[in-house]
Amino acid sequence: MSKLDDIRPITLQVSAIGGEGGGVLATWIVAAAQRAGYPVQSTSIPGVAQRTGATVYYIEVFPVSIADLGGKRPVMALYPGVGDIDIMLASEFAEAGRAISNGFVTPDRTHLIASTHRVYAIGERSDMADGRYDVERLHMAARERTKHAYLADLRQVAQGRGVSLNAILFGVLAGVGQLPMAVEDYKGAIEDSGIAIGPNIEGFEIGLNFSFSDEPEKVDHNSKEHDVGYTMPEKLRARVHSEFPEVCQTIFLEAVTRLTGYQDIAYAEGYLDRLSAVLNAENMAGGDGDVTAEAGRQLALRMSYEDVIRVAQLKSAGDRMDRIREEVGAKEGEPIVVVDYLKPGIDELCSVLPAGLGRWLMSLAERQGWRDRSNFGLHLKSTTVTGYLRLRLLAGLRRWRRGTYRYSEEQASIETWLEDVKVALTVDQRLAMETVECARLIKGYGDTHRRGTENYTAIREQVIAPALGGAMAADLATDAVANARAAALSDPEGTRLGDVLAEISKATMGSAAE
Repeated sequence: MSKLDDIRPITLQVSAIGGEGGGVLATWIVAAAQRAGYPVQSTSIPGVAQRTGATVYYIEVFPVSIADLGGKRPVMALYPGVGDIDIMLASEFAEAGRAISNGFVTPDRTHLIASTHRVYAIGERSDMADGRYDVERLHMAARERTKHAYLADLRQVAQGRGVSLNAILFGVLAGVGQLPMAVEDYKGAIEDSGIAIGPNIEGFEIGLNFSFSDEPEKVDHNSKEHDVGYTMPEKLRARVHSEFPEVCQTIFLEAVTRLTGYQDIAYAEGYLDRLSAVLNAENMAGGDGDVTAEAGRQLALRMSYEDVIRVAQLKSAGDRMDRIREEVGAKEGEPIVVVDYLKPGIDELCSVLPAGLGRWLMSLAERQGWRDRSNFGLHLKSTTVTGYLRLRLLAGLRRWRRGTYRYSEEQASIETWLEDVKVALTVDQRLAMETVECARLIKGYGDTHRRGTENYTAIREQVIAPALGGAMAADLATDAVANARAAALSDPEGTRLGDVLAEISKATMGSAAE
C-alpha cells in the first residue's frame, strides 16, 4: 500500500443564507486550492428559500499537490457525509445548529467557524408564541459538539468596517490553518476574482487576525422596537419604582416607554392603572409579584397591538432609513430605494374606521364571505416623497385611534382577560399565571390575529370560565389551561386544540359524575 492510500481529502461544508456571499466564498476556497496546486472539488445544494434553509456548498481538498501525485487522481465525494466534515463554515448561527443537529459537526474532528448573528427563519417568525431558537443552547452545543469552535458576531464586525461577511469568514478559514494553502494563495484567489478586491482583501485580513474569545457571548433576548423621540416620562418612572415590586420594574419601565411612543402618556398611565389592580389582587392572595410582572409583559404587547397606524408609524420612524442604510452598507450620499410590500384587507380597513362603522362593515363582510377574499397587494416606495407622506398620513391617525373599531375590540378583550386573572388569583396563583400566559395566543393582525383570538376564546369559554366558576378543581384546571394553550401554540389551525378541549371536557364530566 502506497503512502497516498493513507491520505484522505480534507472536507469542508459551507452553509450560507441568501445575500451573504456563500457562493463567492466557496469559489474563493476552490480558487485558493487551485493556485496552490492541490486537487479540489466543489458541489452545491441550493436551499428552498432565503430563510427556509441555506444553500450548502461542499468542498474537498486533497492535501497532496498535483505535481506529487505521479499522474494519479484522487477520488472525491460529491456530497457531505454525516460525521465526515473537517471544517464547517456557517454564515448565520442557526445554520451551524442545523449542521450539528444533522450530524455533520462532530467533536472528534470538526472545526466550526460561525457568525453568531441571527436572521430569523420562517418558522421562528410564524410561530404563534416566541418561536425563536434558544441561542444559549446553540452556543453550548457548538462548543460541546466540535473539536474547536470559532464563534463571534462577524456580521457586526463586517458592517462596522464596511466589508463583506464572506471575506472575513475566508480570512478566519485561512487563520485556522487546517488547509494546506498559504496565505498568499487565499489573497490571490480574491485578486483573481476581480470583485471588490480592496474591501475583500481588507475583510480577509480582519478575519485572518481576528481574536476569538472562549467565553460565551452574552445573549440579548429582547427584541426592541424603535420609538424615536419618546423617552420615559419622569412621573411614570417614579410611579413604577414606588408602587410596584422590583420583579416588575424592568418590564414596566420598558413598557411605559413603548406605550408612550405607541399612543401617549395617558395610555401608558392606563397601563399602570390596570396593573395596580392586578397587584392588589395578587397581594391579597399572598403572591410575590410574579403574576403581575408577567401580566405586565403580556399587557404591554396587547396594548401595543399591530394595526395599520402602528405599521405606518414604524415604517416612517426617523431612524429607519439610517438602519437600512447600515444594513445594506450604503455609503454616505449613495441613494437607496426601499419598497414596502403590504397586503391590506377588510380587517385592516375596519381596524381604523370609527367603532360603529367598522363593526357594521366587519359583520357585513362575514355574512357576504368577503373577509378572506378582499386583500390586495400594495407596493409602496417609502423613499419617495409621496410614499413617505402616505405613511405619515396613516401614522397621524394615532390621535383618533381611541375611537376606532380595532381599539374598542382590543380594549374589551383586554379587560375581560384581566378580570379573569384577578378572579383566578382568588382561586390559585398557578391558575392565574396560566390565565396570564394565554394572552400569548393573541398576536399580529389579519389571519394570524383572527386564528389566535378564536383559539383563545375557545380556551376561555371551555376551560378558564368553568374553572373560575368552580366547575373544576384548581389543580385540574391549571393543567387543563396549560395543555390547551400548548396545543393552540403548536397548531395555529386549531385541530389539535379541538382534540385537547374534547379530552378536557370528557375528564371534567367524568369527575363531576363521580
